[in-house]
Formats: sequence, structure tokens, C-alpha cells
Amino acid sequence: MSRHWVDITAVGFFIVEWLVYALTLEHSAYGRDSLSARMNRYREVWVRRLLDRDARMVDMQIMASLQNGTAFFASTSLIALGGALALLHATNDAIAILSKLPVDLSPTPALWELKCVGLVLICVYAFFKFAWSYRLFNYVAILFGGMPPASMRDTAEAEAHVIRTTRLFESAGRHFNRGQRAFFFALGYLGWFVSPWVLFVTTAAVVIVTWRRQFASSAWEAMAPEVVTGEDVRKRGR
Repeated sequence: MSRHWVDITAVGFFIVEWLVYALTLEHSAYGRDSLSARMNRYREVWVRRLLDRDARMVDMQIMASLQNGTAFFASTSLIALGGALALLHATNDAIAILSKLPVDLSPTPALWELKCVGLVLICVYAFFKFAWSYRLFNYVAILFGGMPPASMRDTAEAEAHVIRTTRLFESAGRHFNRGQRAFFFALGYLGWFVSPWVLFVTTAAVVIVTWRRQFASSAWEAMAPEVVTGEDVRKRGR
């Protein structure tokens, strides 16, 4: 046990960083200003504008593209799962290859299998999140089809349908984001196959990159409640 304390600490750091990042993004006041949260506002805008028009073919086409993208990621997670299982099956071959490197990186067979099992679990988690997101997008498409006509947009039934659809839409997007987050952290997890010290670095790198995309990217700035245009910049410069 004492010889593997670095591995245990590195994996603990990986798990804690993933959990803290996810909880901060989804369940804190700070996370309510993330790129995902800003996009949720536009999901409601889309649903309300959908209620204002009777011709909704374009909306259904956009929804189909969202479903197709989710199905692609679900399929990709299954392919990644197959690769992780193949890596688990080739334990002896992998250790033999690592033992020939100039730097000794070869772990014990038990530790290698443990690393592979962790990767398998991440891929399984990602698949379930993408599959459930795909199912939820199907439900949203059904609610789109059941949207009251534009002539009923000021009724209580229409308002309830908008709220119901928006909440389900947000849930579909949230599970899709969780699946993508699993992919991102899986890339960081690969650092453990090299060294537990590398896992520290790759985990921190994943957190920094994903945080920047959610809170400091050009996309986040573009989705701000008040977008600064080129004309505004010119006026401030005068």
C-alpha cells in the first residue's frame, strides 16, 4: 500500500477535481453565469418563439441535428469503451512494451488492470449520459410537436407547455454536457498510464481548459446578456 500512495493520491485528486468542477458548474451561484447557463436562457427563448409561429419545420430540423450529434457521441463512447476493454485484455503486451522504454514506466499487472477498469468506467458513464440525453432530446421533439398553435400563445396551457418543454430541454443539454465532460476528463485520466505525477498535471490542465471555455472564452463573451459590438468599442474610443 505504501508504495502506491502517489497513485492513490493522484486518483483522489482526479476524482475530487471532477466532482468539485461539476458541482460548481451546476449547483453554485458562480456556475449560473457559465456558458452552459447562458445557453439555457436561449433554450427558453427558442421555445417561446416557437410558440409564436405555426410553421415549425425548421425547428424540427434543428432538433434532428441535435439528436444526431448526441447519437454520434453515444456511438463514440461505445467505441472508446471497446478500446478500453481491449487495453485491459492486452495487459501483458502493454507491460512488455513499457518495460522496453528508456524510462521504466511499467506498472504491476494488477495496477495496469486497475487503470484500465477506471477508464472503462468513465466510458460507461459517458455512454449512459449521451444515451439518456438522446432520449431526452426525443422527448423534447415530441413536446415540440405537441406545442399549442400560435393562436393559443396567451393561454395558461401554452405557458405551462413552454415551461415544461424548456425544463426538459435544459435537462437534455445538462446530461449531454456531463457526457462531454467525461470525455474531457478521460483525456486527463490517460496521464495515469504514464505516471501518477503526470495525472496531476493532466487533470489540472483539463480543469483549466474546461473552466476557460465556460467562463473566459470568446463564446462566453458572445453570449453575454449585453454584447459589446464594434460600434460600442468605437464610441468608447472617442
